Amino acid sequence: MSKRYTITAALPYTNGPIHIGHLAGVYVPADIYSRYLRLTGNDVAFICGSDEHGVPITIKAKKEGVTPQDIVDKYHAIIKQSFIDFGITFDNYSRTSAKIHHDTAQEFFKTLYDKNEFVEEVTEQLYDAEANQFLADRFVTGTCPKCGNEEAYGDQCESCGSSLNATDLINPKSAITGNIPTLKETKHWFLPLNKHEDFLREWILKGHKKDWKPNVYGQVKSWIDDGLRPRAVTRDLDWGIPVPVEGGEGKVLYVWFDAPIGYISATKEWAEREGKNWEDYWKDEDTKLVHFIGKDNIVFHCIIFPSMLKAEGSYILPDNVPANEFLNLEGQKLSTSKNWAVWLPDYLIDFPNQQDVLRYALTANAPETKDNDFTWKDFQARNNNELVAIFGNFINRVVVLTNKYYGGIIPEPSDYSTIDEETLATVKAYPAVISSSIERYRFREASQELMNLARLGNKYLADEEPWKTFKTDEARTKTVMFVALQIASALAVLSEPFLPFTSNKLKSILCHSALDAESTWDDISSKEVLLPANHQIGKGELLFSKIEDAQIEAQLEKLITSKKANEAANKVVEPQKEEITFEDFTKLDLRVGTILEAEKMPKTKKLLVLKVDTGIDTRTIVSGIAESFKPEEVIGKRVTVLVNLAPRKLRGVESQGMILMTEDEGGNLVFVNPDTDAVNNGLQIS
Repeated sequence: MSKRYTITAALPYTNGPIHIGHLAGVYVPADIYSRYLRLTGNDVAFICGSDEHGVPITIKAKKEGVTPQDIVDKYHAIIKQSFIDFGITFDNYSRTSAKIHHDTAQEFFKTLYDKNEFVEEVTEQLYDAEANQFLADRFVTGTCPKCGNEEAYGDQCESCGSSLNATDLINPKSAITGNIPTLKETKHWFLPLNKHEDFLREWILKGHKKDWKPNVYGQVKSWIDDGLRPRAVTRDLDWGIPVPVEGGEGKVLYVWFDAPIGYISATKEWAEREGKNWEDYWKDEDTKLVHFIGKDNIVFHCIIFPSMLKAEGSYILPDNVPANEFLNLEGQKLSTSKNWAVWLPDYLIDFPNQQDVLRYALTANAPETKDNDFTWKDFQARNNNELVAIFGNFINRVVVLTNKYYGGIIPEPSDYSTIDEETLATVKAYPAVISSSIERYRFREASQELMNLARLGNKYLADEEPWKTFKTDEARTKTVMFVALQIASALAVLSEPFLPFTSNKLKSILCHSALDAESTWDDISSKEVLLPANHQIGKGELLFSKIEDAQIEAQLEKLITSKKANEAANKVVEPQKEEITFEDFTKLDLRVGTILEAEKMPKTKKLLVLKVDTGIDTRTIVSGIAESFKPEEVIGKRVTVLVNLAPRKLRGVESQGMILMTEDEGGNLVFVNPDTDAVNNGLQIS
């Protein structure tokens, strides 16, 4: 019997494009689940949209010298198109700047306000006097009080995942000016989470939520056991949804109050367009509500939003919140600010028509129970060793042989052997096996079961060898090809949630649309035949193509280039030293010298002992350049020498001067060469 589902995927901030961390954590698993539910005959509303009121958006706008609206318009269009191109099948992708969302969020706030579900408090908030504004959330950075991460934000620590208030941070500083903020009084409305603590404890801890993923249940239990406190639902900002009650002038709804209401407003927008009743998807107890999020959003979706819904009184509560852990990239944490990411728009350009390869790689290595690492080498191996060598190889052999032997017409089978019957029985079992994994939110496991079906097909062909029996046993060959084609047809249907583009291509090759009725998920288990005898299939084409080493090296080089550029942009420049006078400068005696001898100082890594002809004498100078130059590389070098530096003993050797060095753009040590630098850089050598 079909059911009704409301599936939500976390609203992405519109301050940049989507990257693989977003895809692996939220959007690919949510899309697999939604596609599966539709295939099995359920009524699904798959909802998402752009979160356009977050503080990172205003920070980005300030950096680029544009308005926040300019930023959200730009990235909303990029994100929405990327999702379409990648095959994410939202029933509606909306945006929180839409009027329907503003109206819905304000109405929700007003309902709770009228029911006295808020408490109004005057509190001290961090304030940047130079910027002349209060500092909300991402406008503050500092040290996390729980894990010591020195780059925590005012709303959460991305290192340990803790949800924070800006005033919790140790050594806070303004993200706008870099100044140390002060505390200043301001009035806000708070949602008293402590009032809902008994409800949450009963609903989650004593209720039926033990089937939630351990990371979700554990984090929520920890929060409740620690004792809940009121959480502000308004902010002193000029970008966001205005607070719709008296005294709310100059204030907006806190983004984590406004954003989850975006699921509701997006559903309203979709229902109005499709002629449906939106309340069926949010207020009917027979509807199952599932939130797909990353682990950093667990508290908001499992404690704050349910408390809001409970306080309002007419909404259903989430049945499950299958949050994933984080995905790292090549051993390092993904970072948008450091550009350490694989961006979806770039991937779609670099790997055209290979959406399913990334979907499969991210699913097969999904961070479902722990943080996982995406590497380009693993991506290549998943494609070449699994998609190409197993799935693609089986389909190619079946289609090529059917066209070669029978002109693409499916042959009539003879009596089944025991192996045929066992193989077909195994195929019939796969829908239930894959369904079980998907319905328990084990998408990685489900994807491997799909690949096992392709392995079954390969093994069946290898064992039965129709290319050999074709000349000796015509009837047997027809039966083997008939069975193999049933496996191929099952793969075409069962792959759709995981590999939608491949599924469509395979259905086209097998000419599913020419059948009286296309096979469904349930047909695979219930029907004796998926592709009937005498059905005409099309010509073969490769489902997947091998990814070459050069393509992977190009991606790795792109990351290295990005990392170097980021390091250069964020390089800490030493502050200018104390000012000196011209008379101080004239005390420096700089001479052009030539290195005559050089040797490594024993038992050290950095020191070379040099003999230098300074023009006035030959002296010993100890220089810390051994990690950059071998002794034989510096002999004969003309260098700039500070000759009147007071002698100093280093490891028992008296150094009688200093060699002048500098760094090139790559951070490598180079000599200040008097033969070139004096001309090119205007150096005056005394």
